[in-house]
Amino acid sequence: MESKQWYMEYKIHKNRPGLLGDIASLLGMLEVNIMTINGVEDRTRGMLLQTDDDEKIELLGKMLQKVDNITVNKLRTPTIVDILAVRHGRYIERDSDDRKTFRFTRDELGILVDFLGEVFKRDGNQVIGLRGMPRVGKTESIIAGSVCSNKRWTFVSSTLLRQTVRSQLSEDEMQPNNIFIIDGIVSTIRSNEKHYGLLQEIMAMPSTKVIEHPDIFIKESNFDYSHFDIIVELRNTPDEEISYESFTANYTDDF
Repeated sequence: MESKQWYMEYKIHKNRPGLLGDIASLLGMLEVNIMTINGVEDRTRGMLLQTDDDEKIELLGKMLQKVDNITVNKLRTPTIVDILAVRHGRYIERDSDDRKTFRFTRDELGILVDFLGEVFKRDGNQVIGLRGMPRVGKTESIIAGSVCSNKRWTFVSSTLLRQTVRSQLSEDEMQPNNIFIIDGIVSTIRSNEKHYGLLQEIMAMPSTKVIEHPDIFIKESNFDYSHFDIIVELRNTPDEEISYESFTANYTDDF
């Protein structure tokens, strides 16, 4: 059987000397490798494990149920959130009602870039929405995430340097492995028929699309919330309100 990774997280009730060593010894006897280990939250420890035998993980879970000093909270195939929790020592904030919405602040750009980089590594069709006020670091984070995933990025519409509305892309740019960056306001309020045709073609491709200002994009197009796999919110401060009324008018002015 091919080796695969597992995520184990346990809560420490009594952090006695030698506790981690005992768990590591148990993993060693089962020939389960510890790939990464870190404290995740207060008195909580996370591990990325690797083994080529799923039964060993099942046995590990049963054995650790008998250890009074800890409680195993999670023992599963790792998600992106799990991988980043071990890597950065904390969980990404996630909407309790809408589980596909993830929240970051500007002082967490490093974690956001890492998160986007992991998401961008996935193949196939995925649509990511990125909410945030102007100059908070949305586009820069997308580009940095593309670099982390070793993928090329292509601007379909943008205001990073000047307002850009593409009506066609080159053959090299129209590769499914590229990251397509779309400004949801520019592509709807400032678009023309040719641009909208290109947009429809890109949205149908088996590729990653990142749409800034997804709420305006949904409001002004025939796409809806169900088309989005992930929504990312980026704020300057945790309590900042993301309001489009203060800046959407700028997009309708002549440039």
